Amino acid sequence: MAELRTDRLILRRWRDSDLEPWAAMNADPEVREHLGDLLTREQSDASVARFQAEFDQRGYGWWAVEVEATGEFVGFAGLDEVDDYMPFTGVEIGWRLARSAWGHGYATEAALTVLAHGFDALDLSEILAITTATNFRSQAVMRRIGMTRNPADDFDDPTEPEGPLRPNVLYRIARSARI
Repeated sequence: MAELRTDRLILRRWRDSDLEPWAAMNADPEVREHLGDLLTREQSDASVARFQAEFDQRGYGWWAVEVEATGEFVGFAGLDEVDDYMPFTGVEIGWRLARSAWGHGYATEAALTVLAHGFDALDLSEILAITTATNFRSQAVMRRIGMTRNPADDFDDPTEPEGPLRPNVLYRIARSARI
């Protein structure tokens, strides 16, 4: 799969040089606030191996995000199949950025490009987004890219114990509704 480009970003396959900054992101409590436990270096590296294998199998997945002007790896964005244990099915869009990349509009920019790829290249009819009920920053990105939420679709993540990570919200966008 070719890389995706925006005005400022390159969404590309993962490189070995991404492993160190990716591990640093996964060890950052603020980055992981809505995701659960911090990851060890081994867990972080294993996640990239999974991303690459899934990408090879399906032709889409989680791209590494690089700032074109600097070549800096700043996180990931992409598409994934909804986990089997969720109370719905479909393809989910997501993103995760290093704290240094927050507040620059990168998540929205990457997400709009990923949506276009999902609808135009993959011919998806709908794309979902999931986050914790308290992750207001990600929910703001979801709204900026044209996604909408029906509170009746909100759910408790069956893999999480009682606590702040259990209540989740579900956003959707249909191909016909995209901005």
